[in-house]
Amino acid sequence: MLAFAKSLFGSANERKVKSMSGRVSRINALEPKMKALSNEELAHQTVLFRERLANGASLESLLEEAFATVREAAWRSLGQRHYDVQLTGGLILHEGGIAEMRTGEGKTLVATAPVYLNALLGKGVHLITVNDYLAKRDAETMGRVYRFLGLTTGVIVSSMSPPARKQAYNSDITYGTNNEFGFDYLRDNLVYNRQEMVQRGHHFAIVDEVDSILIDEARTPLIISGPTEDRSELYKVLDGLTKELITDPETFELDEKQRQVLLSELGSERLEDMLMAGGYLAEDTTGLYDAANVSLVHHANQALRANTLYTANKDYIVKDGEIILIDEFTGRMMQGRRLSEGLHQAIEAKEGVAIQPENQTLASVTIQNYFRMYEKLSGMTGTAATEASEFGDIYKMDVLEVPTHRAIKRVDFDDEVYRTEAEKFKAIADQVAACFVRGQPILVGTASIEKSEQLSDFLDKYTYRVEQSRTLKSQYASADKKELAKLGDEAYDIEFTSGKGIKHSVLNARHHENEAYIIADAGVPGAVTIATNMAGRGTDIQLGGNVDLRVQKWLEELGDEAAANVTNEQLLAKKAEIEAQIADSKQKALAAGGLFVLGTERHESRRIDNQLRGRTGRQGDPGTSKFYLSCEDDLMRIFAGDRLNAMMKTLGVEEGEAITHKLLNSAIATAQKRVEQRNYEIRKNLLKYDDVVNDQRKAVFEQRQEFMDSEDLSELISEMREDTIRDLVDRHLPPKAYAEQWDVAGLKDSCEKLLGLDLPIEDWAAEEGIANEEIEERIQKTAADTMAQRLDLLGADQMKALEKNFLLQMIDMQWREHLMHLDHLRAVIGLRGYGQRDPLNEYKTEAFSLFETLLINLRHNTTRWLMTVEIRFQGQPDPEPVQFEEIHLDPTTGENTLAPQLTDDLTTEQREKLPHSALLAGWEATPRNGLCPCGSGKKFKHCHGALI
Repeated sequence: MLAFAKSLFGSANERKVKSMSGRVSRINALEPKMKALSNEELAHQTVLFRERLANGASLESLLEEAFATVREAAWRSLGQRHYDVQLTGGLILHEGGIAEMRTGEGKTLVATAPVYLNALLGKGVHLITVNDYLAKRDAETMGRVYRFLGLTTGVIVSSMSPPARKQAYNSDITYGTNNEFGFDYLRDNLVYNRQEMVQRGHHFAIVDEVDSILIDEARTPLIISGPTEDRSELYKVLDGLTKELITDPETFELDEKQRQVLLSELGSERLEDMLMAGGYLAEDTTGLYDAANVSLVHHANQALRANTLYTANKDYIVKDGEIILIDEFTGRMMQGRRLSEGLHQAIEAKEGVAIQPENQTLASVTIQNYFRMYEKLSGMTGTAATEASEFGDIYKMDVLEVPTHRAIKRVDFDDEVYRTEAEKFKAIADQVAACFVRGQPILVGTASIEKSEQLSDFLDKYTYRVEQSRTLKSQYASADKKELAKLGDEAYDIEFTSGKGIKHSVLNARHHENEAYIIADAGVPGAVTIATNMAGRGTDIQLGGNVDLRVQKWLEELGDEAAANVTNEQLLAKKAEIEAQIADSKQKALAAGGLFVLGTERHESRRIDNQLRGRTGRQGDPGTSKFYLSCEDDLMRIFAGDRLNAMMKTLGVEEGEAITHKLLNSAIATAQKRVEQRNYEIRKNLLKYDDVVNDQRKAVFEQRQEFMDSEDLSELISEMREDTIRDLVDRHLPPKAYAEQWDVAGLKDSCEKLLGLDLPIEDWAAEEGIANEEIEERIQKTAADTMAQRLDLLGADQMKALEKNFLLQMIDMQWREHLMHLDHLRAVIGLRGYGQRDPLNEYKTEAFSLFETLLINLRHNTTRWLMTVEIRFQGQPDPEPVQFEEIHLDPTTGENTLAPQLTDDLTTEQREKLPHSALLAGWEATPRNGLCPCGSGKKFKHCHGALI
């Protein structure tokens, strides 16, 4: 019945998309009017729209005219006209939804219409991309449309100075990565002057590749941190003991599904004996699990995780003496990101590289809570439907699938499953050779750097032999008949060919520098490209090649001097020549069947597999996709490898033979759904805990900004002092207590330490009939008189500046300490579940109690500082800037976004004066124990490399 209703009325998605067709038709009806306008008249539309908004008109009333204006402006400035489906995508974005559009549908252009419309309000629109390259590219390309219409465009990249950032944020439209926007928010709440803040609010944001940013990267927060004490020897000792321990598999229990590992009872006993023998246990303790050894237990567990759960060239790589993490979803290096709680140090000890000290969190925010600050949030991607429930629950955004401009011709074949990885590699190589000989471009997707390099070595040594094949059908004998029908009956004559080694390109985190050029040539006839999951997000693989990147490469090959002398006529001639070459290559690639996408294993997430498949079939081009699996693949091995292997043996599947069936595809999809659901529950649970912190973060940051904005905080300081004195008196002279029960000595001591006042409290308390309220009044008056004397001594202006500075420093210090306490609380709160208590409710209660303590300490410590600080009237040297590290989640570029690229044309004296946050180009490669290139004579890690 449901299927009948769906066929009759369409799915909910189809109905919603169809409901927008009326607006699209009205936008189309305005096209003749817009075409009749001159360039000046078209640009003047922006002024007219803003006047209407100022007079009370709503954005909705301007939508159709604004969209029609943008479409005409895009045609005149870029030569690109929005398709109807692109206008539909723009409507979804304007309404705060997610537009799922296939690869090659022009999502970059889709965003221009809603961005322009919302920018008319003058509150700023942010367009979030996955890397700096795309931010700069899109800001420049689409910026031509906005500039044509009189709007300003800015771009935020990693190496920008604060003034340049502020200017970019003050633009009508600002492009940048999620990391840059998030860290700017955190940095804004660490400055001491409102003028130093760069952001101006969170009005409207469109997130490109929304699933990558709001799902994949949301697993870890953005953190600004500072170093703590060096514990290198402890990590090395525990690593050595752990390596010795795990030689016996009975000493630990490994759960690969949950990515957890624990010491068994035998392992705990052996580790305790080894630590006791080495004298590493705390004094006066009899066992590893005594309270005094809790830190030792924690780091021992981290060493165990590092040696069993984290694998080189899969989870991380060792490069230039550093451990650089690899993102499991994209296969890109995450330079600058470090694992927390000593785990990164444990991996450094495991690999024998220099161990960096652990960091203390100074400020942090999750991706979810940062983006939920926006008044309106929307996004676009090619793969979001599988995570629709999470987008709805967490971000209140609906996912709508937008139909393609041209019908999809891609054929997705059933998976082929082999018993062993060796058999699978042989089958993959056979398929690659067939495509290579036929002249069909092929993209081979791998799940890790290690697998991409293994396959690359295999293809280098592979001896292939391809027989003559009359039709493409003969290569897919096991394919579904309906799928074969889509291929047609074209003949593909391939002459008998044999050879050794297949020429190919490899794209992974080790070779990411040439990503754009590798992707640009991945659609050339006969091209073989091996790539991790990073392949080409934001950059389409175009059959025949990419004209713009080919022109750019030609200019780079000429050299800077020669390229600067290229005339416009020469450039146009070269471009026409390249266009002709690419058109010819495209026809050859089309004749060979279009791009073939080959997956070497299934990912935990269906979305990542869909991204790989989405590389082909662009804009109605033909294409094929197929996954080759083995029982030894991680996903297969963990969920069904043993059973499937046994079944294949029972069925008598011979070596090199594969099984293919739709039921097998369904079983794999079910396993992926279970993993996705588990990961979602983990993210959802983490967010529940962070929501508690987020409420406190908002309160602290808002209070901090009020402090910065206030010219005079003396009234607030007085209230803090009075509350502090009231707390002291109530603690030592409790209300309704007899005088004999008063702690007079304690009150006197507290007044000396906290207020710097030596008061005759014993004499006051000895007076007959005196009440605690009267003692409090005397203390309040003495403290007020002392502050008045300080005010006379310093002057009103100096005192106001001192009060504001102290208050801001103290709130930062207290918040930092509070975050550390919350981290520790979060690490152990799960144990409350054993007592039949809800850990989340317990966390809320404890966190609220800690926050109350923060407020009390803020009052007390600010009062103590202002009452006891020593005042000197002599010039003091400027304090050294606080050094902090930004743990920067950037799984798409592999670049350290915290290392500004400066020119090398400086003298040694100028270099020595560089701030420690500034690194010259090439300095990042300096060994940490080598001499600093600035000429100071210090080790690099103690000089300009201190923040890397």
